[in-house]
This record gives sequence, structure tokens and C-alpha cells, in this order.
Amino acid sequence: MTDIAIAIHGGAGTITPASMTPELEQAYKNALETAVEAGHKILANGGTALDAVEHAVVLLEDSPLFNAGKGSVFTKDGKHEMDAAIMCGKTLAAGAVAGVRSIRNPVALSRAILEYSDHVFMSGYGAEEFARKYGIAFEPEDYFFDALRYKQWRDVRDTDMFILDHTVDRKFGTVGAVALDMEGNVAAATSTGGMTNKNYNRIGDTPIIGAGTYANNKTCAISCTGHGEYFIRAVVAYDISCLMEYKGYSLQQACEHVVMDKLVHFGGEGGLVAVDAAGNVALPFNSVGMYRASKQRNETAFVGIYKSE
Repeated sequence: MTDIAIAIHGGAGTITPASMTPELEQAYKNALETAVEAGHKILANGGTALDAVEHAVVLLEDSPLFNAGKGSVFTKDGKHEMDAAIMCGKTLAAGAVAGVRSIRNPVALSRAILEYSDHVFMSGYGAEEFARKYGIAFEPEDYFFDALRYKQWRDVRDTDMFILDHTVDRKFGTVGAVALDMEGNVAAATSTGGMTNKNYNRIGDTPIIGAGTYANNKTCAISCTGHGEYFIRAVVAYDISCLMEYKGYSLQQACEHVVMDKLVHFGGEGGLVAVDAAGNVALPFNSVGMYRASKQRNETAFVGIYKSE
């Protein structure tokens, strides 16, 4: 029996103690702990890595604290456009969506695409039509309303600016999870609401297999958070897998090389969560902070926000 492991993230960026109230910090940590424990429980009960990452991400999507699902930021036209992806490391099957509106849990739609479609990637109205066919939950626009995100969008909606974060600090809002189950299979899932005031139906790295999301039993599972344009151009998630498969890097070595060296020199900011087929976990980030949590075997869950943790 393989040692089980799960790791999640809720975004990265300039996240400091000074930018938080004690109450808000505890709220973030509670949400992260709840999600990682729920995913771990599925694994401990013999469930699949796919089920664990989907459920963990659903819980993060349902929280208004994170820029995904319910907490998604506003686009240029005052709407919400969400992206998500999920991938199975055993079969390399994947499902992804981009630019969907009113979907309560975009990661659940991604899972439906993986399970029921011959396609990998769907977008916009077509993805929503597919969601209706398979009973994926929709919500009215006011479900996604958040006063703080609305104020930040209102401040820039009449400009050509887009904001990479959804707080007053520089923060890349994405949620994600990776897991290893008892059968030795890994999986990854990622979900995001994108950039505040984004225009032209911009799509980031989150739903792009190999950029923001990737899983392969031979190597690892990866879920990224950061400035998506850089993660796309650097093909971050697949690059880590390749370093492990073709150059013999350990998970930690591959993650450190890509996140702390390649991305830094390239100008990319952010981080990721990763797990390999042996149950090792890596949580690297080159930003000031990253909302993150992990739990291996039956150990106590780790929850962190700042570099010092």
C-alpha cells in the first residue's frame, strides 16, 4: 500500500502579516485546513486521488476568501469568467474549461469533461451547454458577488488596467490541489477566477494542461498559482515532470529549479504544490507568501501562509 499525500494552495503573492488582521489570517488557515483534511479523509478511506483533489478544490471554490468559484473576481464588463482543469496521472486523462460563467464549481465541470467527453478542453457557452447536459450546478450572478472584489473592479473598470490580485496587495488568486492515493495514482486540479478587470476573454495557465496543471504517475502531480502568462510560456507544470523523467531530478530539485531559478530569471512570480509517486510533497514559491496546506500519511496537517512558516 502506498503512502497517501495531499497538498493544496489558495494563491500566492505579496501576502504579509501586516496586510492581515488576526481574524482574517485565521479564516484563511481554517479554510485551508478544512479542505486539506477533507481531501485526506477521502484518501485515507481508500478513495481516488481524482476524488480527493476535486473535493478539496470544490471546498476552496465555495469559499469567498479565494479567487475561484464563489470568490471569483470581476471582468472588464462586470461579469465572472472562470477557468479550471483536472488531470489523472494513471491514464493522463484530463478535462479543462475556460471562460465559463455561472458555474458553481468549475472543477466539477472539468471532471465531467474528463469522465464523459472525448475532448479535453471546452470554453464559454459550449462548456456551459455540456454542464447542463451532465447536471453541473449553476448559480445566479449574485452568488458570485463580493463587496471587496466589486470595489476593486469599480476603481479600475474605466481604465485599461487589469489587476493580478484580488486584495490591495499583489496576489495571484488561484486554488489547486494535488494528491497521491493508496493505489499509487496521482492527480491534480486547479481553478481560478482570473484577473480583475480582465478583457478580451483572457485565459491564464490554470486550464492549460502542462502549464498550470499536470499529473503523471511516472513523475508527479502539479498545480500552479502565479502570473499565468509566465507559467504558460515556461510550461511550468510539465517542465517539472520532464526534469524528473528525463534528467532524474527529485521532486524537490525539479520544483526548486523551475520555480526559484527558471521562473525568477524569466520574470515570473508565484508558486505551486506538488506530490510525487513516492508521497513526497513540495510547496515552493518565489513570492512573499502562498496560502498552502499539506498532509502526508497520518501526520498532522501543515498549514502556512508566509515564508517563515
